[in-house]
Amino acid sequence: MRRRTTRAMIGGAAAAAVVAGCWGAAHALGAPQPSSSIAARPAADVVTSTPAMPVPTPTSTVTPTPTPKPTVHAVARTCSIAAAARDPRLLAFQGAVLNARTGQQLFGRGATKASRTASVLKVLTTAAALHVLGPDYRLTTKVVAGKAPGEIVLVGGGDVTLSRTPAGSTPYYSGAPHLATLAAQVKAAWAKDPAHRGQRITRIVLDSSYFGGPSWQPSWDVAERIQGTTPKMTALMVDGDRDNAYATVSHRSTDPVGRAGSAFASYFGSVSVTRGVAPSGAKVLGAVHSQPVSTLVKQTLIVSDNTLAEALARVTAIVSGAGNTFSAEQQGTVGALQYYGVDTTGIRVVDGSGLSNDNAVPPDYLTKLFVKVLHRDGALGALYDGLPIAGRTGSLSYSDRFQGAAARADGQVHAKTGWIDTGYTLAGIIHAKDGTPLTFAFYALGHISEGTKYALDGLTADAWECGAKLSNG
Repeated sequence: MRRRTTRAMIGGAAAAAVVAGCWGAAHALGAPQPSSSIAARPAADVVTSTPAMPVPTPTSTVTPTPTPKPTVHAVARTCSIAAAARDPRLLAFQGAVLNARTGQQLFGRGATKASRTASVLKVLTTAAALHVLGPDYRLTTKVVAGKAPGEIVLVGGGDVTLSRTPAGSTPYYSGAPHLATLAAQVKAAWAKDPAHRGQRITRIVLDSSYFGGPSWQPSWDVAERIQGTTPKMTALMVDGDRDNAYATVSHRSTDPVGRAGSAFASYFGSVSVTRGVAPSGAKVLGAVHSQPVSTLVKQTLIVSDNTLAEALARVTAIVSGAGNTFSAEQQGTVGALQYYGVDTTGIRVVDGSGLSNDNAVPPDYLTKLFVKVLHRDGALGALYDGLPIAGRTGSLSYSDRFQGAAARADGQVHAKTGWIDTGYTLAGIIHAKDGTPLTFAFYALGHISEGTKYALDGLTADAWECGAKLSNG
């Protein structure tokens, strides 16, 4: 069984908009699971030069709302979800539910134990990016003049949405910048510069040094790349390195930088292409920019896009000064999360997507962070707006989730899904039946089945039914 954090299989131009991920409508315990496909891990890449891209000042200006202190309820807590939490499909279950109005934990099972989260980790990744980068920050891909006559340098800035599709088209990442636009800028700038009069562009250098190696996290299953959910992470790539620029899931290559370079070179006729680093202070000939981080966050969360999550985690680490490799993401992400005033003790971050079994976050932490999300603290409104909604959008759409009895919570749960081979997870905000805002995090860890996610949905719907009356018994 492959480790994956999304089962969305949407293809074609419809995937250009951020649309619902869909894993199928099977609703039965013991539904077929993905078959295992494990290949040897690729060799680690050589660590490249220190990044030198523009560093923004964090733009969050709203002071985080202090987490409410627990107070005694006047409501009799007589509603139990304990039996549902013992559903054998939930395996080794951990979970927590918090009354977001009072700060009181209503339910807890292993709530303080840090465990793997699957794609729920993307909540931490995006919360950190919104603070460090700010909602308006855009990732930049540029071209500068090279050292030699006739030479230009294509410099990657971590924008995995950059597209090789024709200008004006709508690839999978809606609103993405196009190589065609960048090439047109470069040609115009080159023609206007007297220094290049009578000289044509003959050589393109590819600079991907903004991200250091390795490009593949050692704990990931290489099947993720082959089967199309996750690329090798390089600072220069096009369309998330998908074979099909319009599909959610599409095979990824062994050389994202080379794919981007070949696509760019096609606009310049007969040119040579090589790898290198841009000269310091070189003249900029053209630049294109991604959608703002607030939009990238929503695109990341709604269908659980691993590629965008990894890019945001890496750029957050770079801009925060932690470094430009996977190993810097612990400091980059966890350091940024301290801004929100929730204790980060025990959190371990090894990637940005949640794909690794080595990530670890306590359910209790997530319930407290989601209080901040509910209050839209800092720039967290973008995170709230990007969460899938039970029975309606993204990875919680009715085609796959919140069916049957769980449908009673339709539209009332805003949450992030997670799935790897060793666990299903679900965490977010419940607008309970009695009007009480609840935050929750549920982990079902072990040898999961298709029924595991439905058990999580049922448990969540039970919490919605209980509201403030939820008991810990």
